[in-house]
Amino acid sequence: MTATSKKYSPYGTKKIMTIDEYHASFPTNIQKILQQLRQTIKQVAPHAIETISYNIPAFKNILCYAAYKGHIGFYSGAKSIIVFKDELTKFKTSKGTIQFPIDKPLPITLIKKIVKFRVDEDAKSKKMKTSN
Repeated sequence: MTATSKKYSPYGTKKIMTIDEYHASFPTNIQKILQQLRQTIKQVAPHAIETISYNIPAFKNILCYAAYKGHIGFYSGAKSIIVFKDELTKFKTSKGTIQFPIDKPLPITLIKKIVKFRVDEDAKSKKMKTSN
C-alpha cells in the first residue's frame, strides 16, 4: 500500500506540490515528527534538492519518507538496510525501507548516519558517471 492510497492518505488522490503542503496535511503531532525528520536530513545533506516524488517528500538521489497510520516510512534504499542492519534490529525493515514507529522518538543519530551514507553513495555515483 502506498502513501498515496486512499486508505492511509489524509489528502486522498490530491497531488501534493511541496513538502510543506505534505506535512500540513497531517495532524500537528505527525507534522512535528515529519519536520524533525526533514531538519535532520537537511543538517546532514544541506545541498540536497527537496522535491515531491510519488506524492511524498524526497531528497533527490538520497531518500524519501512518508507518514502512515502507525509509522514513518523511511526509504533509504536496499544497500543502507544491509550496511546498518545491526543498528536496525529494533525497527521493521524491508528491501529498502525502515519503519520508525510514530509513538517512539525518531532515532536521530541513526538517521544522520544513514543520510550521510546515502550522500556519500550519491557522490560516488556521480563521480563514476563523470569519469566514464
